[in-house]
Amino acid sequence: MTEIKLRKGEPIEKAIRRLKKRLDREQTLIQVRLHRRFEKPSAKKRRKQKAARFTAMLKARYADV
Repeated sequence: MTEIKLRKGEPIEKAIRRLKKRLDREQTLIQVRLHRRFEKPSAKKRRKQKAARFTAMLKARYADV
């Protein structure tokens, strides 16, 4: 479980922002949302291929820069 310790004098809003960033980095919320319901293996494969095409397109686009 992801845990954030409140620093001395730190506002709650800033701690919540740090927690959200850590959850994004660890992809915790993404995994929870994916496991809420069953995903067919073919749908999982299709989703992963789509993500791979997108990252490949981004790499190709910014390779020249």
